[in-house]
Amino acid sequence: MKIGIVGTGNISTRHLEEFNKIDNVRVEAVCDTNKANLDRFLSLNKRNEIRGYSNLDEMLEKEKNFDGISNTTPDRFHKDTTLQILGNGYNVFCEKPLAENYKDAKAMVDAAIRSKNINMVNFTYRESSAYQKLVEIIQSGVIGLPRHVNACYYQSWLTSNKWGNWRDEDKWLWRLSTKHGSNGALGDTGVHIFDFAVNAVGNIKQIFADLKTYHDKGEKIRDYVLDANDGFNSLVRFENGAIGTITNSRYATGHANTLILEVFCTKGSIKVELDEERRKWSTLHICEKENVNEMSWETLECPKTPNNYQNFIKSIQNNKNMQPDFVQGAKIQKIIDSCIKSNDNNSWIDINN
Repeated sequence: MKIGIVGTGNISTRHLEEFNKIDNVRVEAVCDTNKANLDRFLSLNKRNEIRGYSNLDEMLEKEKNFDGISNTTPDRFHKDTTLQILGNGYNVFCEKPLAENYKDAKAMVDAAIRSKNINMVNFTYRESSAYQKLVEIIQSGVIGLPRHVNACYYQSWLTSNKWGNWRDEDKWLWRLSTKHGSNGALGDTGVHIFDFAVNAVGNIKQIFADLKTYHDKGEKIRDYVLDANDGFNSLVRFENGAIGTITNSRYATGHANTLILEVFCTKGSIKVELDEERRKWSTLHICEKENVNEMSWETLECPKTPNNYQNFIKSIQNNKNMQPDFVQGAKIQKIIDSCIKSNDNNSWIDINN
């Protein structure tokens, strides 16, 4: 199978590596309007003999019969490039978030439906086998109905140098600047933790969000105005009656990259905690049956499951769209937009209004 990649920023290398691990799948061409990024990508991946192009038009003109195209462009370009990919009849695997706002995300959903092409969004943490088992258990009803949810996404790159000094690197600074297309922690990693909760528990009905930008870290570095949010708290009400909190921070010292989801139900509780090194990628904790009165938790080890890249290829082979698809991506984007509206209005927001 022949795969193309649009955009050659940092995440594109991961796409290259993961697709090339799959039998009979090969990334054959990439494109980027940023010549420096394109040249660096091609230089670092010479052994793959990948063809490079200066823009998407050129790649689509000279390359034929892609089985799928990965869209790893910056967020603000997702809509236009994806619509062009779909318009040329290709299946598309888009990085998160699906778009910068719900209106654009809905346009992408509509185009995908019209085209009848395979469409997926790369919500990375769906790949955890422990998380997938958690979803299965909740939806089976064996631990009862969800009543309370706690979901957290913790990073600490504003207080630690595990990933380098954020003040010196463009790959971090753009995430702090709305001018450079960032919706802050909410748009960057908030999409993951909302997807985490919604996919497991159900749709959110109402939300109250508080976004926070810490100006004591500085107002501006070079041409980056540091005005994007650094974290948020949100109160949520699910359509099934459950309530909960969903939070996110870049100041969570001691956590490089941690996601936690706890779901307390009427007959038991279940929780998963993922970490940067993926040491807990397959470890699930559950309190049920006789353990409920003992306040005792059992640890389950879950067999490895396919990742999003593998599921995208499988979707193409079977002509059956696997999750997470564009509909889910747009749903999460609507929640993100509602968080911004809630923060600006200091009020509860009905998601579907």
